[in-house]
Amino acid sequence: MQLVIPKDYDPILDVRQTQEAIKYIRDTFQKEFGREMHLSRISAPLFVPKSTGLNDNLNGIERPVSFDIAEMPNETIEVVQSLAKWKRFALKKYNFEVHDGLYTNMNAIRRDEELDNLHSVYVDQWDWEKVITKEERTEEMLEETVRTIFKVIKHMEHEIWYKYPHAVCHLANDVFFIDSQELEDMYPDLSPKEREDAVCKEYGAVFVEGIGCKLSDGKKHDGRAPDYDDWSTETSNGRPGLNGDILIWYPVLERSIELSSMGIRVDKEALLRQLKIEGEEKREELYFHQQLLHDKLPLSIGGGIGQSRLCMVLLHKAHIGEIQASIWPEEMRKECRECGMPLI
Repeated sequence: MQLVIPKDYDPILDVRQTQEAIKYIRDTFQKEFGREMHLSRISAPLFVPKSTGLNDNLNGIERPVSFDIAEMPNETIEVVQSLAKWKRFALKKYNFEVHDGLYTNMNAIRRDEELDNLHSVYVDQWDWEKVITKEERTEEMLEETVRTIFKVIKHMEHEIWYKYPHAVCHLANDVFFIDSQELEDMYPDLSPKEREDAVCKEYGAVFVEGIGCKLSDGKKHDGRAPDYDDWSTETSNGRPGLNGDILIWYPVLERSIELSSMGIRVDKEALLRQLKIEGEEKREELYFHQQLLHDKLPLSIGGGIGQSRLCMVLLHKAHIGEIQASIWPEEMRKECRECGMPLI
């Protein structure tokens, strides 16, 4: 458990004011986000059968919460960790056309999270997915989408400034794009997290591209599962990766914060390549993977935007537990309460 207590912290809005602001952000953001991105809202599952392969392995080490159902004794059911693969399947199921897509309110449990100011076992996101063409599987498409998403976030900042001018956190006006290898070259003596802090402190808002592939030092900037983001296809700059993270510098905690992880999804060539790289060829037999390998799923781009985390940033809060109701160690609750940072 790592907890940061900002010096002389002032939550500005009390609990009831905060809850009112959270509702306003969530209602307003998802409407504008759907409109700008040409996305329709779709209901999503809280759990899926393990045998479908629809649940996500995230970095490949997290353990999903699993249980059984009386009427399905031979099936293991898993609480979702994210909906990256399910959304792509839903694009097909609901007959979405090219340049249209879906968003959903995703709720997940991540039991292995290290609890701190930003991380909770309960995850709530706007998960989204959109159909694209083969020709659009490019870094230009990726970066154009990043700019659109950040534009919506900036507009939400202005909306909050209008309603709660004393509470809003002002973000950078533009996003700086950098490849994960370029980032390592820029800060060779720093860890990946320290590199993110350094570049975000300099530029304010950053999109780090190509997350999941190995860098020149033989290590990954961060892990990614092999079966949703395409982190291995070579781009026009000669480096691999059609995915990345939107990060911002957050002065309240004096660190960088990830607001969104996203990417162009694997086609069948990238899927086979990445499964081989990770030694996960056995996944090819799962239902989702078979659908993709037989060209039965659309090409897509997608990602997730943390709901509680975005609210936390826009409302100048120091702990995600001021935004969402989750489980926290009593020691953390006590320390936060004593410092004027009460957790819900």
